[in-house]
Amino acid sequence: MAIKHLEDLYTLIKGKGKKVSVALGEDAHTLEALAKGISEDLFSAVIFARKSVLQAEAKRHDIDLSMFDTIWVSDELEAIEKSVKAVREGRANVLMKGSCSSANYLRGILNKEWGLLPEGKLLSHALLMDIPLYHKLLMASDGGVILKPSLENKVQQINYCVDLANKLGIENPKVAIITAVETVSLKMQATIDAAAIAQMYRRGQIKNCIVDGPLAMDLAVSKEAAKIKHVDSLVAGDADIIIFPDIETGNAVGKAFTHLCNTISGGILIGPDAPCVLASRGDSIETKFFSIVFAIAVSK
Repeated sequence: MAIKHLEDLYTLIKGKGKKVSVALGEDAHTLEALAKGISEDLFSAVIFARKSVLQAEAKRHDIDLSMFDTIWVSDELEAIEKSVKAVREGRANVLMKGSCSSANYLRGILNKEWGLLPEGKLLSHALLMDIPLYHKLLMASDGGVILKPSLENKVQQINYCVDLANKLGIENPKVAIITAVETVSLKMQATIDAAAIAQMYRRGQIKNCIVDGPLAMDLAVSKEAAKIKHVDSLVAGDADIIIFPDIETGNAVGKAFTHLCNTISGGILIGPDAPCVLASRGDSIETKFFSIVFAIAVSK
């Protein structure tokens, strides 16, 4: 079955027995997102949390803690270390941030002794979006980690996202390198990077996908825009993956889709040995749930 919506990912993970390791899982949204997946047999979860805090939160929101494995910790840092080690040691498939701080969570992933990021690997972010007005899922990178990716970073992001797409059953995904315009301008480094990456693809240096750029956002997702602008491209209007020029663009586009277009999405950190969910403490239950589903679907 072709994967066109986030709910289609259920078929890839249902009943597979995969487990989420949650760092300081003490907030209601995280617990309710986990409970939804557990009740539908999509995954199980082990939660590292402070006993009094978790029990009080569960009571306040009428959450049944018996559906989770719980391991008590004394503080945030202990929760992060133990949850990361659970993934590193193969006792869980996916790491998830609960109510701990993003900075400490990232330090845990990057820890050289017991963390999850191999030496020399790039830490990046991928957002998988189910957009009502688009004909298939759209993956985007990077709107959450790398401030201004270099050409080398963008190539690695493409390789990461292509690998994710393949794991979702999307063969030979189409990759659009996003810039403000569709022509090369010596005054706009992003267009120069995009042209270089497109040439690398044509020379066989980037494989298992179709790459084009520079492409403005309208060209990436609209065949009509490509026709009007007379742009002949296999990617235009049919992108599976979009690569942003900087974090501001990626963050703004992702939030615009979410809040103005009724888009549902899930985001994960890519580069570590296992997918890591980095949801904001303010994210909805739905966003956290689909972030877990995305992570589980591409996990080992």
